Amino acid sequence: MFHFNADSLGVVVAVDGSTGRPLEIRADGERLAVTRLEAVRDETAAYPIDSGPRTVFTVRAQERRYRLIHLLRDRRWTIEELPVRTAGLARAA
Repeated sequence: MFHFNADSLGVVVAVDGSTGRPLEIRADGERLAVTRLEAVRDETAAYPIDSGPRTVFTVRAQERRYRLIHLLRDRRWTIEELPVRTAGLARAA
């Protein structure tokens, strides 16, 4: 797993201009198309003005899961790779 600030490593998250939905992650000359949007958490009201709001997206790209955090005030992205979930839930014995 990795976690990094997108600005410092030249990573760009391309989004849909009308919805803000992440479409593509670009890094090191590679393009990872976002194939599935699993969750969106809008934390606009949860943060004071000085620290700024953020929106958290959980997406899939090339069979991997990522958490994309958009810091609205700074217009920055933080990206974290997440473990891939297996289908279904474990059953209690």
